[in-house]
Amino acid sequence: MLRPILYTAMAAGLLSAAIAHANQNLLELQENPDYWPTQLGNYQGNRYSQLDQINRDNVNELRSVWQFSTGVLRGHEGGPLYVGDGRLYIHTPFPNKIFALDLEDEGRIIWTYEPDQDSRVIPVFCCDTVNRGLAYADGRLFLNQGDNTVIALDAESGELLWDASNGDHTEGETMTMSPLVVHDKVIVGNSGGEFGVRGHLTAYNVETGEMEWRGYSQGSDDEVLLDPETTTMLGEPVGEADLGISTWPEGEWERGGGAPWGWVTYDPDLDLIYYGTGNPGTWNPEQRTKDGEPADNKWAITVFARDPNDGSTKWVYQKVPFDEWDYDGVNENQLIDVEFDGEERKGLAIIDRTGFGFLLDRETGELLVAEKFAAETNWADSYDMETGRPNVNEEYSTYRQGVNVNTTDICPTAMGAKNMQPSAYSPKTGLLYAGINRICMNYEPYETDYVAGQPYVGATLTMMPAPVENGGMEGRMGSFIAWDPVAGEVVWEIDERFAVWSGALATAGDLAFYGTLEGHVKAVDIETGDELWRFKTPSGVIGNVNTFQYEGKQYVAVLSGVGGWAGIGLAAGLEDPEEGLGAVSAFAGISEYTNLGGVLTVFALPD
Repeated sequence: MLRPILYTAMAAGLLSAAIAHANQNLLELQENPDYWPTQLGNYQGNRYSQLDQINRDNVNELRSVWQFSTGVLRGHEGGPLYVGDGRLYIHTPFPNKIFALDLEDEGRIIWTYEPDQDSRVIPVFCCDTVNRGLAYADGRLFLNQGDNTVIALDAESGELLWDASNGDHTEGETMTMSPLVVHDKVIVGNSGGEFGVRGHLTAYNVETGEMEWRGYSQGSDDEVLLDPETTTMLGEPVGEADLGISTWPEGEWERGGGAPWGWVTYDPDLDLIYYGTGNPGTWNPEQRTKDGEPADNKWAITVFARDPNDGSTKWVYQKVPFDEWDYDGVNENQLIDVEFDGEERKGLAIIDRTGFGFLLDRETGELLVAEKFAAETNWADSYDMETGRPNVNEEYSTYRQGVNVNTTDICPTAMGAKNMQPSAYSPKTGLLYAGINRICMNYEPYETDYVAGQPYVGATLTMMPAPVENGGMEGRMGSFIAWDPVAGEVVWEIDERFAVWSGALATAGDLAFYGTLEGHVKAVDIETGDELWRFKTPSGVIGNVNTFQYEGKQYVAVLSGVGGWAGIGLAAGLEDPEEGLGAVSAFAGISEYTNLGGVLTVFALPD
């Protein structure tokens, strides 16, 4: 079992040592357990609360105290923010409404902001019109609108302070990620890998909205903000120049995907931000070969460690060179301090889409652990710990099987054994808690042409529950797990009917919370996984369960509203099994258990 380092050096955040290296307001908010100031709870992405008023002994008394309808259909990802001003701040999917709700008066609307957006952006979204949430700092709220506009609002009044254009939806770009404020910069990433965009992470000035820097996922080293002599990979200098061009066939890097649409975490002590990049352009791997051979397609599906001041890259780790399965590398990078081989290490843990759990040294990028957390995972047998590359099982290689060949029973699906829904980490147990997708796929690549603003996918997919003989569960498509990131093993697992698409929450009350696609919010014992409480919300939960304390009373709150990739069939009215990039075939049964509609539900113990 992992022996965690004291939480005071982690979640509250090295405040005294690092005050010059971060946004001071956010650091102070994160130090107060009453608040929930970022989508991931703190800079390190731990989604852990020190509140324990609600605990394993009384959680069975938890009840809904009020609800609020957002008036918006489609998938509600992300969750509410509380920064100590008596208000909850929530958001919606497109059209990206923002609400300030009064905690004193059961969610009375203090103000509403609704941007004016071009509705032609809607069909450009890959997998529903979702948005992963607001960011806050220094009295300002920040949101990435679907139409690629970054906005800053006055949190007191809802007044628009500035906006900045981050891309062009007519070229296939959108924005779905939650920003993160570091120093005087708000960090944002684009979406659109399925439309042949070129991924980039960008920093805007918090005060003015002026662009400070932009780092691309492909292209020349100058554009990637990478120095091959000083930027390292697995502890060694990258060495060769412009790998973001030379590892692609001619011109393909310009539509190479790698969109960073997931999460950004930050270490104030090291003054580094961490994020992952998405899939490489077309899903047909044949079109990404170089001189007739597989090419690494750098820097797609890569963990970046960047300096937030100028965007320069300290280290990189490419989890899946020459991706053949759409295993986006955008899942959250949990920053946890651990003991590894008798030595205290600054860890970076990932429960990844690939079905493998990774542990890296976040200072050096050294790979420490790479083990399967989903038993059905078969695309690769293991990872080579010296090279950091997967040992691919050629039976499930879509490139080796060939174009227009349907490679069957690949596990996990393109959705990943875990998608971007964020995990939680408890320093009390040293475990990560996460919702898992137990789904496999058939994958048939085909030749596709690039047309700006049109899908650039190049594969058809169907999805199905993981076969029982391959590690799956009869009649089940998901689970909720506790993962030991140092031992590289599942400690316990709870079976679920559908994939678990919500963000997890862990608390000092010895509880882990998560939501299900049927609409349940559940609380389980963090040590055993025993279910202690559940509540059925009006719609499926793909949002994050958050907690805060107001006037001495702890609350738990969650946005429900089915949708996202898993619920796209229901959200968009799709029926063809191959629609929704294969999701419709796997999740047709959701409509028997839930329906559309965004609702915030707030829970508390009775007085």
